[in-house]
Amino acid sequence: MKQFYIKQKVFSLSGKFTVKDEQGKDVYFVEGSFMKVPKTFSILNTTRDEIALITKKAFSFLPKFFVEVNGQELLTIKKEFSFLKARYTIDSAGIEVQGNWWDMDFHVLQHGELVGKVSKEWFTWGDSYKVQILNEEMEAIMIALVVAIDCVKADHAAASSAATT
Repeated sequence: MKQFYIKQKVFSLSGKFTVKDEQGKDVYFVEGSFMKVPKTFSILNTTRDEIALITKKAFSFLPKFFVEVNGQELLTIKKEFSFLKARYTIDSAGIEVQGNWWDMDFHVLQHGELVGKVSKEWFTWGDSYKVQILNEEMEAIMIALVVAIDCVKADHAAASSAATT
C-alpha cells in the first residue's frame, strides 16, 4: 500500500501544489492554468512528464470536468440539475466512488474491488487529503480523481461566492 498527501496552498492564484509521499518528498506536481479557457490542471511526475490532465468544459450550461490519465479520458464529473443541493455524478468505466466524496471521505472501487481510500486531514491550513492506494496500478487514476474532485469543489465554491455578491 502506498500513501500520499495532497495539500493545496491556500492563496495560490496559479493553482500550483504538490503531492507528497509518506517521507514528505514531492512525487507529483499539479499545475493549473490561470486565466485560460478552458481551465485545466496538469499532473506531472518527478521528471515533469504529464501523467494526467483535468479539463473543465468551457461554455457548458452545467459544470463538467474531464479527467484524462496517460492520454485516455477515464472519468467525467458533471453537475446535475437540482434546485436544492448541488449534486454531481462521476461517470467512468468500472470506477466507482463510495462514501462522502464532497467531504473528501470516500473509497474507490474498480469493478467492485477496493483500490484506494481518501480522507480529509483535519486541523490543517488549507485543504489537505490523505490518499491510500491499495492497487499500485491505480496510482495515477487515484491522484487525478482526488485533484479533479477538489477542482469541482473549488469551482462550486467560486460560483457560490460570485452568486452572493
